[in-house]
Amino acid sequence: MKWSHVKENWSAFYEAIIEKWPEADEAELDEIDGDQRGFVAYIAQLTESEPSEAREEIREWLAGEIPADVVMDPLHDNHSIALSSKYVGEGEDESDDDARFGDDDEYPDDGDDTGRV
Repeated sequence: MKWSHVKENWSAFYEAIIEKWPEADEAELDEIDGDQRGFVAYIAQLTESEPSEAREEIREWLAGEIPADVVMDPLHDNHSIALSSKYVGEGEDESDDDARFGDDDEYPDDGDDTGRV
């Protein structure tokens, strides 16, 4: 993942940051507000290491999974839909419903929004 993902969705990364660095404080993370240099300095201070070591730790952390809050972000979804267009046949729209798969009308609507009877 790129730092731009982190910066754009800073608060969504709090849980992943605290999982990696349990001593991290949400109030301090609020102050950093996605600033990469500030985060490197904070991690260096937190781990009592050199900034170069903290930068390497962060680089390894960035190689991990993107938090679900970010993956489920509408901007990410729209990007994923656009990328899926290479798997959609010519003349079809990647945003069309999936009625051709046969599951849209499987359950009658009983008003409870679960799709089940």
